[in-house]
Amino acid sequence: MSRRASAMLSLAVAVTTAVSAATITAVPAAAVSRGGAGSVPGAAAGKTTATPAAASHVRRGGTPCLPGSPARPTCISGTLSDGTPYEFVVPARWNGTVVVALDFAGTGRNEELTARLLADGVARGGTSREITGWNLRAAIDNQAEALARFEQAYGRARYAVASGASMGGFVSAGAAQLHPGAFHAAVPMCGGLSGSVAQWNQKLDTMFVLERLVAPGLPVIDIPEDVESARQAWFDALAAAQRTPEGRARIALAAAIGQLPAWGRNPDGSTPPPPAPGDAAALEEGAYLALAGGPLPYVGQAMSSRRQLMQVVGGNPSWNTGVDYAAQLRRAEPALRRAVDELYTAAGLKLADDLKTLAAAPRIAADPDAVERFARGLVLDGRLRIPVLTLSNIGDQISTVAQQQAYEENVRRAGAGSLLRQTYTESAGHCDFSPAEQHAALAVMFDRLRTGRWPATSAPAMNARAARLGADPAPRYIPFTPSRFNRPYPAGTTRP
Repeated sequence: MSRRASAMLSLAVAVTTAVSAATITAVPAAAVSRGGAGSVPGAAAGKTTATPAAASHVRRGGTPCLPGSPARPTCISGTLSDGTPYEFVVPARWNGTVVVALDFAGTGRNEELTARLLADGVARGGTSREITGWNLRAAIDNQAEALARFEQAYGRARYAVASGASMGGFVSAGAAQLHPGAFHAAVPMCGGLSGSVAQWNQKLDTMFVLERLVAPGLPVIDIPEDVESARQAWFDALAAAQRTPEGRARIALAAAIGQLPAWGRNPDGSTPPPPAPGDAAALEEGAYLALAGGPLPYVGQAMSSRRQLMQVVGGNPSWNTGVDYAAQLRRAEPALRRAVDELYTAAGLKLADDLKTLAAAPRIAADPDAVERFARGLVLDGRLRIPVLTLSNIGDQISTVAQQQAYEENVRRAGAGSLLRQTYTESAGHCDFSPAEQHAALAVMFDRLRTGRWPATSAPAMNARAARLGADPAPRYIPFTPSRFNRPYPAGTTRP
């Protein structure tokens, strides 16, 4: 029995007792039979699975859904062992490929990306975060359990691809690391791939600098139960700072240290043009919008999600003890770093004085047990055994793009660089991709699995692929190299 067959059979055994109680509208197989083992083209070295049978085109279960869809799909839905909802949509002529995502259950069946994949013969489905929330390890494991439920109803998948966005991007990267026996590949989109601990240390840096220099006394770690009042207090403080030269200089400093994009959406959700690298005022305005503008402002998420994750891990998993913020500024993105210098000069402030204030400020220590619990959910170690293609937009204020550098470095150090490709789009806001851009990323992976070789993933090649798939607006893939991530958290280390 192959590694994937063994892994999925174990999952099938684990979920079989729960199937009868689930609200699943399909006839599950009594067990997941894998048949004879054979090599899968495009899999990582040593990865094998059963040779796909003709059953990939047979509808074993599910009920008709999405009336009017040319794909004539059927759907299954149910709940996993922890109560998490799951759902899958499968075209009548399923080609054996299934894409599994966090946040699919509930709304995913109506997304344009789903329609595009169904037209290609690809099934799509997954779970919700309704039960797991910031319990990232549970959300990761749920992807494999959901895949097992799907295969009980429809038979073995030829290719199973983990692919979600935002927290779902992190979860799909986690599925590649923890469940390479269940999935053949992963396409994480806009995930914080520096890892759970590292990305929240980076957020702590931004909020700490802002609190010290712009909004003394506002919450950074201990977020009150009235989260909305805390969010509003931060918005008001930043708006007041934005009206003064001193405040604008300090907002730019916090953004540079925290590696935020100097580009964000307007409060009405519209996107201004990307600022010119030499325009200090426009770069600062972009950083302010990333912090406090658009539909998902950085400081708002820093309040609500910080409170949730601390409740999950039972304490504070973030720290800045020993952090040198002057050194982090020196490593900041060059254009924003120059803008900080210009803005401080224009405001009549001495940058050195504020850096001394930060150096002398009392630091925040982590709860080591909370760090250990958060690290389980997950520190991404780069030890890939299946191919992974990432998609990130350079103006993402939540999953900052510098985190992709940390992920790439971990993969390279683990000797798995041949299994990773990274792509970027020029867009602002969290996970701002067009369906065609997402479709193109997944299509690249499907080709990789079918042929065993990476197709071209350069920006021109990705744009051409997206255009062939019907891109409107025009695709926005660009060549891009992210800055070195400021706050890497060593894989395998669970204490600060």
